[in-house]
Amino acid sequence: MATMIDLTLPTKRHWRWFARVMKWHSIEEGDHFNHTYITANSHGFTHADGPNHFLEDGMDIASVPLERYWGEAIVIDLTHLGANDGITAEELEKHASDVKEGDIVLLRTDWPLKQSWESRDFWGQAPYTDRSACDWLIARKVKLVGYDYPPDYVLRYEVTQPGKQETVAKEENTTHDAFFKEGIAVIEYLANLDKITRRRVEFFALPIPVVGADGAPVRAVAIER
Repeated sequence: MATMIDLTLPTKRHWRWFARVMKWHSIEEGDHFNHTYITANSHGFTHADGPNHFLEDGMDIASVPLERYWGEAIVIDLTHLGANDGITAEELEKHASDVKEGDIVLLRTDWPLKQSWESRDFWGQAPYTDRSACDWLIARKVKLVGYDYPPDYVLRYEVTQPGKQETVAKEENTTHDAFFKEGIAVIEYLANLDKITRRRVEFFALPIPVVGADGAPVRAVAIER
């Protein structure tokens, strides 16, 4: 029997991301149906980035083949890392030597268990992906990389040094600069990776095909068979 594990953050009000559910029709007010509008940041909560998020000539999220977001995933246990620790090629060599071409790689730090994703410390003190780790994954021709932490070091500046992120070189957005040019998909802000009990699982995180958008929410799921 298969077990499904939901790896998705709930979408709700958050200080960093805009998310609102607004009621248009209401049964309580005499309408036949409840009917709500949903307004949310395309790069908030658990989501997929479209290549055009970073590449001027990149595909929009609706054009990315669904196959990129489904397949065999390997869960890399990096839970020994803590605040402000970098995920490096050396760490992956130690803990991910069995990564193979075409894998989906889920980098598990359990950062959401160490700091609430609703707190500012989640962003200001997070682990991050070193450029050497990006190069290591590119060399192994992985298909997708997912994270349970803010993936680039510079993302902390919104909390620690507001305004600084806009002044750094574009390539300092490390995972974006490394992966999109290589056709590697990304899923940001996964949850519940600690609930996965196997090294390898089936994984899917299918984005809503919003034409022209540079990202979209996903429902990320691991399946243990």
